[in-house]
Amino acid sequence: MTAVVTVLRRRFAVTGVVQGVGFRPHVHRLATGLGLAGFVGNDAAAVFVEVQGPAAEVGEFARRLVDDAPPLARVESVRATDLDPAPEQGFTIVASRAAPGSRTPIPPDVAVCDDCVAELFDPADRRFRHPFVTCTNCGPRFTIIRALPYDRPATTMSGFAMCAACAAEYHDPADRRFHAQPIACPGCGPTLTFRSYGGGPGRRSADAVATARRTLADGRVVAVKGIGGYHLACDATSEPAVAALRERKARDGKPFAVMVRDLAAARLLARIDDDEAAVLTSPARPVVLLRRRPGAGVADGVAPGSPWLGILLPYTPVHHLLLEHGGALVVTSANRSDEPICSTDDDERDRLPALADAVLTHDRPVHVPCDDSVVRVVDGHELPIRRSRGYAPLPVDLGRDAPVVLAVGGEVKNTFCLTDGHLAYCSGHVGDMGTLETQRAFERAVAQLTGLRTRPERIAADLHPGYRTRAWAEDHAGDRPLLLVQHHHAHVVSLLAEHGRLGEPILGVAFDGTGYGTDHTILALIHI
Repeated sequence: MTAVVTVLRRRFAVTGVVQGVGFRPHVHRLATGLGLAGFVGNDAAAVFVEVQGPAAEVGEFARRLVDDAPPLARVESVRATDLDPAPEQGFTIVASRAAPGSRTPIPPDVAVCDDCVAELFDPADRRFRHPFVTCTNCGPRFTIIRALPYDRPATTMSGFAMCAACAAEYHDPADRRFHAQPIACPGCGPTLTFRSYGGGPGRRSADAVATARRTLADGRVVAVKGIGGYHLACDATSEPAVAALRERKARDGKPFAVMVRDLAAARLLARIDDDEAAVLTSPARPVVLLRRRPGAGVADGVAPGSPWLGILLPYTPVHHLLLEHGGALVVTSANRSDEPICSTDDDERDRLPALADAVLTHDRPVHVPCDDSVVRVVDGHELPIRRSRGYAPLPVDLGRDAPVVLAVGGEVKNTFCLTDGHLAYCSGHVGDMGTLETQRAFERAVAQLTGLRTRPERIAADLHPGYRTRAWAEDHAGDRPLLLVQHHHAHVVSLLAEHGRLGEPILGVAFDGTGYGTDHTILALIHI
């Protein structure tokens, strides 16, 4: 007697960080492997899926949809609805579509993965020494996304038409680059160029990297375009090079970060425990403050008088190529102190010549400037000092729904925040608001984050009447309520939000210097 097979059709809406992380290819492989029919696609709010097939296989699909999700995905919720079966064969990825409601979180930029690095140095691979090698599991995201849903035409890769070989990989469900939006190769991708500001011919591709390495070895400062803007780089072992970099940036004794090839090289400069090593090698690739080894092989001017060194590992293919033969490079944001990071062609033309002797650049635009993140590891816990590339704009779950509020942040080391539903989206590091360039960078970043989400219903600003962020909020509030918040109160409440304890009675102490008090006088601490 033949058993009756029950056929089910089920719709799933998956929310969270599920775009730009290989979730649609994951769904395609899972469904086809289980012999299910249906489709998967993106909209502005979620990944939508419909599958149809035997009840057992549909149940297995539902279980593995989250359990086997790609490593960069962060699934927030899965809503499932049973539908009537329909005539359908095969499983496809369908075109993205519009959708109402809150939009999906934007994924952060992540370091180039080990598989891509292996291809980068494999002479037999067609992406051998390709400075933009990437796949579904790695590379730029936040800094290249112009709109949602996340598809290639909505990124700064839209100007690079895929060649036939890349298109074949992009459409092959078995390929690691299946629906990888930044996919490219030497024949169809961005181009790397080296130029000296002292004149002379430019260099492209492999010659550009080799020339940049020689220039760095000669003690010069080279501006290097990365994911979120330009770095200024120099030989970290050269005292004159480090001194020249300090003078050009107008940066006195504040330490510089040092980039080295790998974890083994980092251990020669600093003491690194297992927890610190895990953060240092994580996909976020932040600058990690580490205990400096006596006699660490860097110039004294890198971190004058400090027992700490800020160390980071390569996170772009260009970094890996520059450090292919070892060494240590100072890498710091390309700007004068208190100014925003250089990230545009205009910046390269107008601002970089005063800061660098040469530039290693490329023609993929940076849509959102983003500085490096800085963290410490204390008792095994990662503590952010500057939360930017690799983390921003991942949201904080507030644990409750909130109105759509744009909180414009403080005057120094500015970041801002946008709440949307129960999530709070923190911007990358903007900087000190004392210059016109930083204020313009702030406005661009606000426009980008609110444009990808929704128009704020309210605006929140610091109580201090002299802050430029408050003046901006007053100018842009219009008919929306303007909420003025005491500085230290904001710090303490942000900790409650981070730990999901909003609304609880607590005693909070903010060790944050002085602030403008509710009685219009200087206040050093506030208790809540």
